[in-house]
Amino acid sequence: MTDPARARKLADRIQQIVAEMLERRIKDPRLGFVTVTDARLTNDLRDATVFYTVYGTDAERADSAAALDSAKGVIRTEVGKRTGVRHTPSLTFVPDALPDNARQIDDLLAKARAADEQVAKVAEGALPAGEPNPYREARTEEDVDETDGDDAGNAGYSGS
Repeated sequence: MTDPARARKLADRIQQIVAEMLERRIKDPRLGFVTVTDARLTNDLRDATVFYTVYGTDAERADSAAALDSAKGVIRTEVGKRTGVRHTPSLTFVPDALPDNARQIDDLLAKARAADEQVAKVAEGALPAGEPNPYREARTEEDVDETDGDDAGNAGYSGS
C-alpha cells in the first residue's frame, strides 16, 4: 500500500501523458475525438484505469475503443519512460459514463419541469378544499356562550 496522495499524483500524471499521446503521437485513423476524463490507480500502483469519452456515434465509439486497445502498449511504454516508476502500471481504457448520465438527468429534469408547469396551469384558478381556515383555533368564552353551554365535549367540566 502506498500513500493515497502519491497514487493520486501519479494518476493525474498518467492522465496527462495519455492525453498528450492521443493528441500528438497516436495516428490511428479509427481514433475519433477522444477526451481523457480521469485516471485512477490501484493502491499497489500496478493497474491504472483511464476513463475517456468519445464524441460521435456508437460506431465511432467502438472504433475509438479498438484503436485505444491496439495502442495500449505504446502508451504504456511512454507512461513508464515519463513517470520513472519501478513498475509501469498496466493500462485499462474504460468509456466514461458521466456524459450519458448527465444527459439522462437533464432529460428527467426537463420532464419534471414540464409536469410542474402542467400542475401550475391546473392549479391557477383552483380553490382550496374545505374551509378557508383549516386550522383549529382556541375557543373563547364567547364561542362557548353561543353554543348554549351544551357542549358534549365539555361534559363534566366545571369551568374553574
